[in-house]
Amino acid sequence: MQETKSKAMTGVEGLDDVLSGGLSRRHVFLLEGSPGTGKTTISLQFLIEGANRGERCLYISLSESEEELRDSAASHGMELNENIEIFELVPPESLLDADQQQSLLYSSDLELGETTRLIFDAFERIKPDRVVIDSLSEIRLLAQSSLRYRRQILAMKHYFSKSGATVLLLDDLTADILDKTVHSVVHGVIHLEELSPNYGSERRRVKVLKYRGQAYRGGYHDFVIRTGGVAVFPRLRAIEHKTSFTRETLSSGITGLDGLLGGGVNRGSSTLLIGPAGTGKSIFGIQFVEAAIKRGEKAAVFVFDEELGLLFERMKLMGIDLKQMQTDGHLYIEQLDAAELSPGEFAQRVRDQVATYDAKTVLIDSINGYQAAMPEENALILHMHELLQFLNRQGANTFLTVAQHGLVGDMKSPVDVTYLADTVILLRYFEATGRVRRAVSVIKKRTGLHEDTIREYRIGDKGLTLGEPLSTFQGVLRGVPVLTGDNSMTVPLEGSTENF
Repeated sequence: MQETKSKAMTGVEGLDDVLSGGLSRRHVFLLEGSPGTGKTTISLQFLIEGANRGERCLYISLSESEEELRDSAASHGMELNENIEIFELVPPESLLDADQQQSLLYSSDLELGETTRLIFDAFERIKPDRVVIDSLSEIRLLAQSSLRYRRQILAMKHYFSKSGATVLLLDDLTADILDKTVHSVVHGVIHLEELSPNYGSERRRVKVLKYRGQAYRGGYHDFVIRTGGVAVFPRLRAIEHKTSFTRETLSSGITGLDGLLGGGVNRGSSTLLIGPAGTGKSIFGIQFVEAAIKRGEKAAVFVFDEELGLLFERMKLMGIDLKQMQTDGHLYIEQLDAAELSPGEFAQRVRDQVATYDAKTVLIDSINGYQAAMPEENALILHMHELLQFLNRQGANTFLTVAQHGLVGDMKSPVDVTYLADTVILLRYFEATGRVRRAVSVIKKRTGLHEDTIREYRIGDKGLTLGEPLSTFQGVLRGVPVLTGDNSMTVPLEGSTENF
C-alpha cells in the first residue's frame, strides 16, 4: 500500500473544503442519502482521486452490476483505470432457485456470513488503500435484526482499521425504520439530501453530521450533479476572507449623482438601488459598472430579470455598449435562471468572478429574482449578509437592485435588505404638469456625508441626466407630491426618451 498520509482527498470540488482537507486515513466513513442524491457519483470520484495518486482502490458492489457502474462513470466522462477494481458481489445461483429459497441451508445466518467472507477475501486479494462498499441496505436485510447488524458493522470496522485502508460505506436509507446504528460506529457521517421545490429543478445539499477529532464546516452546503461529477458549494463565511485595500471614493461618472452621494461611493462598500418597476434601477447600476471599466477595472453583472439581448440593445441606444465591454474582456455578464439555481451556487459564481476574474464592481439585478431562488426570507437575509460582507472585504463595490410593489403612494419591498447596504439610493415616480417624472435621493450612506436633497433625473439617448435639487415639491418620496412653488422642469426635455 501507499505511504499513509493524514487525509484522503475526495476529489469532489468543494467537499474537501467542507471536510477540512478530506477523509482521515485508516478510518471508516458513512455516506448516506436517499436514492438519486449522488452517493455513487461521489464514491466514484473518491476512488478516481485515489487512483490518480497511484493508490489501489476497490469498489464492492452489493446492489449494482459492474456494467452499470462503468456506464455511470462513462456518463460523467470518468475513466476507471487499472488501479480501480470493481468486485460485483452476487448471491449464489442456488438462492435464485425458488425451490431453494426456503431451505435452511441458505438461512440469513449463512448468507450474511458468506457475504462478509467474500468482502474480506476481495480485500485480502487486492489490498486496497481506498474501499467503497455499496450498500449497507443489503447487509441490513441479511442481518435481519439491529443487534446482528451492529455486530457485523463493528466487525467490519475493526477489520478495516487494522488494514490501514480508508473506507466509505454507502447507505441509501431505504429501510422501513431509520436505524442510526452505523452513526455511532463510524468515524464520520456525510448526509446528502434532495429537496423538491414547488417549481423548478430539484435542489441538493450536503451536511457533515459527524467527524471525530476534526473541525469541519457545519451546516448545509448546496451541491449539484453535472457532467463530470458532483460539485459542492461550501457555505460562505465572510470572516474567513479579508484583504487589504485603500478605501478611496469612486465616481459614478455623473456629476449630479456624485453630488448626491457626497462625492461618490467608497471602495469596498455596497449600494442598494430601490424603487418601483421602470424607474431605471438597472441603468443606475450599469452607470457605475461603466464608470469602473473606464477606470481600467473589471466588472461582473448578474441578471435575474431581463433577457441579455434586450439589455444589450437598450443600453447601446444610450451609448453604453455592454457587448463590446464583454468582448474586450472588461465585463463578465451572465443571465441567471432562479428556478434552476441554488443560493449556494450563485454565491460561488460571484466569489469566482471576484477571485479569478478580479472583478472590482459587482451588479446583482435584482434581489427579487434572487429571492425566487431562496423562498425562505430569513435564509435570504443571511445569504445576502455573508455575500455582501465577503465582497466588501475583497475591496469590491456591490450594487443591488430591488423592485418595490406599486408605482406611486404606499410601496412595499418583497424583502427588506436596506439595513445590509452601506448606501441606499431611492428612486421614485411623481407627476407634475401632466407628465410622469422621476426623482432620486440618497437616504443612507454609512461611509460619509451625502446630500439630503431630492433631484429629478431623466433617461435619454445620452444616458442619465440629473437636475438641480427639487425645492418646489413636497411629498415626492411618498409618490404623491404637492406643488409649492415654480413648476418649471429641472432637467431639460431635449434628448429625453421616457420609454427607457
